[in-house]
Amino acid sequence: MSSSASLQRFPRLWSSRSAPFSLTACQVSPQRFLSRTYLLPLAKIAQQSPLRLGRQLSTAADSSESWIVKPEDRIEELNRLGITPYPRYKNPSVPPVEVRDLITKYTEVLADGERDTTRSVSISGRVLSRRESSSNLVWYDLIQDGHPIQAVFNRKNFTGTQEEFELLSKTLRRGDIVELTGFIGKSKKGTLTVFITGDFKLLSPCLHSLPIRSGLSNPEVRFRNRHLDFLVNRGALEIIRKRSEVIKFIRQFFDSRNFLEVETPILSTQAGGANAKPFVTHANALDMDMQMRVAPELYLKQLVIGGVDRVYELGKQFRNEGIDADHNPEFTTCEFYQAYSNLEGLFEMTEDMLQEMAKSVTGSATVPHKLSETETVELSFEKPFRKINIMDCLEEKLATRLPDLDGEPVAELLEICKKHRVFVSTPHTVPRIMDKLISHFIEPECVQPTFLWGHPLVMSPLAKDIHLESGRTVAGRFELFVAGKEIVNAYEELNDPFQQKERFTKQQNDKENGDEEAQPMDQAFCSALEYGLPPTAGWGMGVDRVVQILTGSAHIRDVLAFPTMRALKPSLTGESIKESDDSKDDARP
Repeated sequence: MSSSASLQRFPRLWSSRSAPFSLTACQVSPQRFLSRTYLLPLAKIAQQSPLRLGRQLSTAADSSESWIVKPEDRIEELNRLGITPYPRYKNPSVPPVEVRDLITKYTEVLADGERDTTRSVSISGRVLSRRESSSNLVWYDLIQDGHPIQAVFNRKNFTGTQEEFELLSKTLRRGDIVELTGFIGKSKKGTLTVFITGDFKLLSPCLHSLPIRSGLSNPEVRFRNRHLDFLVNRGALEIIRKRSEVIKFIRQFFDSRNFLEVETPILSTQAGGANAKPFVTHANALDMDMQMRVAPELYLKQLVIGGVDRVYELGKQFRNEGIDADHNPEFTTCEFYQAYSNLEGLFEMTEDMLQEMAKSVTGSATVPHKLSETETVELSFEKPFRKINIMDCLEEKLATRLPDLDGEPVAELLEICKKHRVFVSTPHTVPRIMDKLISHFIEPECVQPTFLWGHPLVMSPLAKDIHLESGRTVAGRFELFVAGKEIVNAYEELNDPFQQKERFTKQQNDKENGDEEAQPMDQAFCSALEYGLPPTAGWGMGVDRVVQILTGSAHIRDVLAFPTMRALKPSLTGESIKESDDSKDDARP
């Protein structure tokens, strides 16, 4: 390769726009010049640690080659070329249109190779790829709000000067956000395309490479750089869109049934409504400790007491507990309370809601779910759902009758756990042991939508009691499990203030004995009950888990825009993102 050919591989640094320069003036051979100027600096960069390198990588997107350049160097280069990197947005001379509207209007109208030159359109979007056919023809793939479209920059169509064409075709790179004007048409292969004729300008540069071809799969990198994850992994963004559809459906479902949506406090002096450990903070203005809510239940029931017969809330809850595939400290729930209803009404409403939701969001009442790498099942949300009586099922699996749970039979229950090799962490309380037995023996069987009902009263301090024909008294409560995950918890609400106070007292004793998740005494709520709570049915759903199931997501973090992540160790704060694989332009068409 000749020295001149070698230098052509670095067109930005070896350019007519740069200051005059000659190899003769350097008094070195071309090969030695190249070694000193490019090869040695690149070798030094390659010797850096990946963490440091990850912070410095960026892409230069010339048609034939690229090199590593710092973000600030590209901004300096743009300014030198007279291109404003971050211009104030101005409405284009041709009214802008949405790419989705172009797709809807022209996809079925235009034939392959046909063009509509009678009307100019202006669009904006991010460049996902750039392909150069020749010095006078460059192809771009753009995306706008999730909708892709192709753009062709052809010198013969462009109304600007040759110098402007060369400047733009060489300067705009993958990842840049651009605006362009042209006429719409289809390529010979049938791809909807904007043929650029007028404005083609930079709105905001991308100063790093997008690893589109090499991919972004490392969870640590993905979820700590969610913006990049959404740009590279389009499926990740589609899950967030599906989540939005689920939330819209929930609101429409309750609004159409005359429920009132409300917002209740997130901060209070005492968190209640669920067995969970709260986050604690301090209000400086009031000089008192406060807790973040674990559930909105007690507030919503006070609204029913106040005359709101149908009420619901969609909102965040916060529980200072473990993190795993199904749990995040901050999560979204929907809770509703309906006066003059009961458990039978809740069964029916739950079945109706989930069947309609599955059809609305996925297009079918049957949803595929991956149980393992080798096993996939079809989850059916068609009514009716399966029902399991918890106490009867447990006694059948244990082959023994359970003791009277009101008598605090901790020792007997632990002996049963020991016999069946079920480990229960401390503190050992009846509710915790029973919850462990249920999760060990029954929940794994709940792959298809299954109602678990007939909970012991000791596990449900806010539920009304129901006397069964068998003579057993259980809580008016059910849980709905799908794919082994609890997604709904529902009650016939306890409205006896004196019985409620007794149950709170038992919970308070468990709390004092080390159960951090037990509910504290709430005297204000008991006093509110004395004004009369009508017979009320209450219901709560974990929105995140429902989205997991409907989108086939294995981990809860996949359905959260920004999941909670552990703090990085000091040595990992510069977590690198591999860029060099994708620093070159895409292959020529």
